[in-house]
Amino acid sequence: MDKDSKTMSFSKSFFIRALLCADPSKYYHRRAGKRENCFGTTAGGSRFSISFAVEGTRQEQIVRLLDRSIDPVCQSNNRSLIYCVSFSCGHRFRFQLNGERAANIALAGLTLAPLFVKVDTNVNVVLTACLTVFVGCYRSVKPTPPSETMSNEHAMRFPLVGSAMLLSLFLLFKFLSKDLVNAVLTCYFFILGIIALSATLLPAIGRFLPKKWNEDVIIWRFPYFRSLEVEFTRSQVVAAIPGTFFCAWYAAQKHWLANNILGLAFCIQGIEMLSLGSFKTGAILLAGLFVYDIFWVFFTPVMVSVAKSFDAPIKLLFPSRIDTRPFSMLGLGDIVIPGIFVALALRFDVSRGKESHYFKSAFLGYTAGLVLTIVVMNWFQAAQPALLYIVPGVIGFLAAHCLWNGEVKPLLEFDESKTAAAAVSSGDETSSNKKLE
Repeated sequence: MDKDSKTMSFSKSFFIRALLCADPSKYYHRRAGKRENCFGTTAGGSRFSISFAVEGTRQEQIVRLLDRSIDPVCQSNNRSLIYCVSFSCGHRFRFQLNGERAANIALAGLTLAPLFVKVDTNVNVVLTACLTVFVGCYRSVKPTPPSETMSNEHAMRFPLVGSAMLLSLFLLFKFLSKDLVNAVLTCYFFILGIIALSATLLPAIGRFLPKKWNEDVIIWRFPYFRSLEVEFTRSQVVAAIPGTFFCAWYAAQKHWLANNILGLAFCIQGIEMLSLGSFKTGAILLAGLFVYDIFWVFFTPVMVSVAKSFDAPIKLLFPSRIDTRPFSMLGLGDIVIPGIFVALALRFDVSRGKESHYFKSAFLGYTAGLVLTIVVMNWFQAAQPALLYIVPGVIGFLAAHCLWNGEVKPLLEFDESKTAAAAVSSGDETSSNKKLE
């Protein structure tokens, strides 16, 4: 074994948690801020670290270095890897509970629960929204920072563009046949639903498929339009099969369960893929949509009218015990918009190599704001703009936390676009150094 490799002997079995960071060829122990390849804990609780010569080595080669009996209990999808390493004694222990996996199971169970048991509508709204934000936030943590982020100008224009779209839909429903508009929108969301649902299912399905199916990219060019092309993998095609059947069921039946599952897929993908870039941009966006939500709900009938007329998965439907109002609604924007801000707080914690303290405060603020929305809605028996309560909750809790810790400057200076540029330049530097060697 070369000088960069270290071996240690352990009793029974252990688990290794490897966090994939900006450089995919290295693993870092973030909690201590040290460049170590793997970090784990023995069954007795003692700490150890293992270093491997992994420069240019692929993930599966690292796994083979550990032990032939490694059993992956969850696949990475660019997030944490948890491996169970079994030795001859046959004992097996779990390093930690995968929180995201548990949240996925809880979210699936909660979505299906109203089919079998009566679930309180208010509890269902809060738990479903919070679990969706939690899952989306952890899926947004990638090995490299996002290369495309929202700018301050885009954040300022977003409420204006949203207002124009909302008013356009209101006028369409007012002057055209509601059935015609919904038929066109159903075709549109049929395609979007397949894409969103297959992307959401891909991490779970991909782990059971051959490795080549996940990695080999197929390029398909449109006939007569050779400049247009689509890139996909075989795993994405397989994941699109159940998504297609599911969207067909939704288009045919418009069942509330199909609506909710598609809506949840949109939310998770939105939180995972969208990046605010910085907390300044996030604050501008949330402040603008704070005013947007208040205006269109309290001062005009537009928002409520469109929400009731729009027969598409842009809202979650929660079965109610009230005969006059069979469903309670929650717009997807009330999940995605605050969710991308909470996800930014999680990635900020990860980038600093510390515990997810600011994520917890932002997530708690979202939960508190949503609960307050439910309380006020039931008190006045009227529709409420959820962002009126969620935005102050998310920003307020996060601001109070960073003021308490005296870390306002690092939080305001955090910018994912600059981090991505630095990662790219460092990667180019590393490759050029290798060439020189």
